[in-house]
Amino acid sequence: MGRAGKLLQLLGLSLWLAGCGGGEDTTRKAAEKVAPPPDDPAAMTPLQRAQAGKALWEEKCRTVAGEKIYKTASDIDGVLLLKVRPKASTNQWADPNWPGAAFAIEDRVDDYIKSFLGFEMAMGAFGAPRPITKDDRGFINTTYSPGPKQYPGYRYVDVADPSDGKRYRYRLGIKVVQGSKTGELRTFLEKTLAPEPSPLYGVDYEDHVIPEDRALGVASSTVRVINLRTGEVLGEMLRYAWSTPASGANPNPWLTAYKCPGHAMGSGEATRKFVDQVLIPRKDQ
Repeated sequence: MGRAGKLLQLLGLSLWLAGCGGGEDTTRKAAEKVAPPPDDPAAMTPLQRAQAGKALWEEKCRTVAGEKIYKTASDIDGVLLLKVRPKASTNQWADPNWPGAAFAIEDRVDDYIKSFLGFEMAMGAFGAPRPITKDDRGFINTTYSPGPKQYPGYRYVDVADPSDGKRYRYRLGIKVVQGSKTGELRTFLEKTLAPEPSPLYGVDYEDHVIPEDRALGVASSTVRVINLRTGEVLGEMLRYAWSTPASGANPNPWLTAYKCPGHAMGSGEATRKFVDQVLIPRKDQ
């Protein structure tokens, strides 16, 4: 082999070695790109944490979230609310550990009580009424509307007041709007001391704060319908919600969180629309 050939061989060897080195570097960089995120959410990048949180939420929706009805009861006049959703603030809507996060847009305080008393309706195209199905529910209307309703609410709701330990009964009362020249009627929440006996069935909720879930932006809560005499659970709804942390673009992330199960219409009345599948309200005659 001549001098020129040997030079070509050496050049080829040098290029091959360079190629090997480059290949190893490329392989290492590729491995780094596909490396799994750290197990600790605090060590994750914001994108990794969002991806892990959404994956966890999707898994919970697929495997454990949803409505379970074990037994139903019909012609129910009233229920006892063991707890009422309290007021919420902007600070809570941004707090990753807020207990009520899974039901952030649920009706609260008096509106929560009223949601059990109103009747359900749904509007379709051009404002025309549309059918209501289990998978396509409507919204709860608490305005005055005479006549029997196809989907009525409960006739009364009892609530125990923690401030005095007494049980109060709430109904939708009707009064003439002050100053109305036409006698316009409006509903209001009427509160009286509840008589005995107390309702047979109660509605309760339990908000969960699971640190490993909350670290990924995932919240959960369970609603239960209970026979208060026997303690039997007639039905329960487990909801999961997921959102990314508060930011300038989304300062109140729990209000825009993904939820399962949820409702496209009347999203603030999810508890009522689960309970009335278990405890079916008595219809007007």
